[in-house]
Amino acid sequence: MSKDQLDAFMTGADIHQLKAYVGGGGKAGGAAQAESTVLLHVSHSNLKAEFMEIRFDRHMTVMRVKERVQSNCGTSPSAMTLQLKDWHNQLVCTMDDDNKMLGYYSPEDGWVLHIVDTDPFSLSKGGWLEDVNLVEKYKISDESYNKREHTYRKFKADKLKEDPGWTIEKEMAKKRGVEYVPAYNEPTTDPDHMKELCDGFEVGMRCSVEPGDKRGEVKYVGPSQGGVPLGWWVGVQYDEPVGKNDGTSKGVPYFECPNGYGSLLRPNLVKVGDYPEIDEFASDPDEI
Repeated sequence: MSKDQLDAFMTGADIHQLKAYVGGGGKAGGAAQAESTVLLHVSHSNLKAEFMEIRFDRHMTVMRVKERVQSNCGTSPSAMTLQLKDWHNQLVCTMDDDNKMLGYYSPEDGWVLHIVDTDPFSLSKGGWLEDVNLVEKYKISDESYNKREHTYRKFKADKLKEDPGWTIEKEMAKKRGVEYVPAYNEPTTDPDHMKELCDGFEVGMRCSVEPGDKRGEVKYVGPSQGGVPLGWWVGVQYDEPVGKNDGTSKGVPYFECPNGYGSLLRPNLVKVGDYPEIDEFASDPDEI
């Protein structure tokens, strides 16, 4: 049943009574509701956000109600006009007497307390409290920034003078006192990066790749030919389809294998030796 059909079939009061029955006979959020308490939704003329089922006491004055909702919307009570709307968002009345009690206007659970902000200089006007794109960002010129001391830019420049291959990841590993393990696609300006780790690697050797002890065969050993950062690489054809390509990286062919079986890896992730193909169905020799 659509909302329009439901509205035609049941009045707003009927809908609210049904909601109260299903929710536990007049309880909201599992908490007991006093007879003088009314639950109202709160909306604001300058805000998209709505505040659902805020508790009010019918003995509160209109001024006290304004003070109560100020913390939700930021509008000063003196700049508020309060409107009371029914379940269908139709205006019931304007609560224009600050000294009258809320109960004087006979609000019902589920009605809307709409705040009209009359302050022409309100911070909420034009979406300023909700749209961060309207806030002007602080900007500084490169010339002014370069004159500052103890900036990250100066720190990075000094480190690169000491080590052209320096990265923040290397620095963090050094601070933690742990061995630095380069990322798969970490950029470098050294064409022989990790060449020494390829000593003893030959095409046709069996290998194990970390993480996970993935088994396969070495199909390429050498420097980058394009498609991957500078440095030395090892091409592996896996025994299972756990790879990323068919031996080609970004259009540059390194070796041939079925698609999904090949990968290019930094040599620190590859070990060569007696690594036979894993038989998932092999029995454990210690098993009885």
